[in-house]
Amino acid sequence: MFHFVKLRKIWYIISIAVIVPGIISLMLQGLNLGIDFTGGTIMEVRFDKAVNVQDVRNVVDSLGIEGSKSIQQSGDRDYIIKTKALSQEESDKMFSQIQDKLGKATLMRTDLVGPVIGQELAYKALLALLIAAVLMVIYITIRFEFKQGIAAVAALLHDTLVVTGVFSLLQIEVDMAFVAAILTIIGYSINDTIVIFDRIRENLRSQKKGETLEDLVDKSLWQTLARSINTVLTVIFVLLALYFLGGSTIKTFVLAMLIGVASGAYSSIFNASPLWVDLKLLDKRKKLQTAKV
Repeated sequence: MFHFVKLRKIWYIISIAVIVPGIISLMLQGLNLGIDFTGGTIMEVRFDKAVNVQDVRNVVDSLGIEGSKSIQQSGDRDYIIKTKALSQEESDKMFSQIQDKLGKATLMRTDLVGPVIGQELAYKALLALLIAAVLMVIYITIRFEFKQGIAAVAALLHDTLVVTGVFSLLQIEVDMAFVAAILTIIGYSINDTIVIFDRIRENLRSQKKGETLEDLVDKSLWQTLARSINTVLTVIFVLLALYFLGGSTIKTFVLAMLIGVASGAYSSIFNASPLWVDLKLLDKRKKLQTAKV
């Protein structure tokens, strides 16, 4: 039988090797923040007839507006166009070009979103992640024990750093869909981890004499491995279909999910449970040292 826990130092090294370049990239160049965070112009347009989203994107691209741009369909004939901050003259020109090339349309609204609002969104996103982590520790502590809560959150931190690190290294634009993906990944990853912890708890109740904690966790991982693999493959197949066949507006979300789901499966199996074993063994050694004193 393959020993997951006994080889845990190798899994830790692999995780560190993946995370460290991303952390360095985050420190040196940060994330490529989109309009949702940096601020810009938001224009909502309603066409009299149905228009393809790619046609709207082609018109906006033809104007030569620098920086990131986002075109989202809202309803059958409504589109929300986000660009860098534009002057009134530039906004009027863009709407005029849209009407000339795509047909009659109504300008529903034009808003200028400042960077302060973008900073507030970033703050709220980080706050949401922090609150989610704290609540998960509380929940896992009540259901299992505090050490498993710490191990689970450490695995979630691993997944978050992997996704943000890849986006920073590749300088892929980050928007609110990215934040939604991170929160979704956390929910997915913690579910897989809890399933494994639940099996560990069941096996602890019937632990055989002479069976070490490492062997028990290895057995639990093997018993849940098929479920973990089947779940992650099913999700990845769906995400791949969405990435290659879906619209460009969801690519950021889907790409973050693809990276996060793969990382979440890895951390649940190779990080969370082995880390819990290390925490238990460390606590045991401390108790033995205290008893000797």
